[in-house]
Amino acid sequence: MTHRAYVLFEEIRETLDLLGTWEDRYGYIMELGQMLSPLPEEFKREEFKVRGCASQVWLVPQFEQGKPHWLADSDALIVKGLTHMLLSFLADQELSNIDEEKIKIAFGALGLETHLSAQRANGFSAMIRRVEEDIRKHEVSR
Repeated sequence: MTHRAYVLFEEIRETLDLLGTWEDRYGYIMELGQMLSPLPEEFKREEFKVRGCASQVWLVPQFEQGKPHWLADSDALIVKGLTHMLLSFLADQELSNIDEEKIKIAFGALGLETHLSAQRANGFSAMIRRVEEDIRKHEVSR
């Protein structure tokens, strides 16, 4: 999957702004989850599993022409939607521009933190840490 398979992050932000209730927003996030292509079984291995998520989440890093991409999946639809959102945000970023603070600022502007359960918020933070870890490993291997 390439980054073009994701809804643009700006479009996600605008859509969430237009939706009136958090029930509608959750519905949209789950729709985003349905758009995320299923991860082939051969990638559902421990090495790609995100630690710290109550749901099962897999992130498989790929790096093409200096830009990071991840194949991803989860067993929970809302988490798949959050994963789609994260990967959408990351899709057009250069490696040097990706850090936890920038991601948290972008997602904080969406108001998600006040509407996610503590488990989902912790899981989302674990995904962000995993992304940063994947980037560090890639930079060391270059």
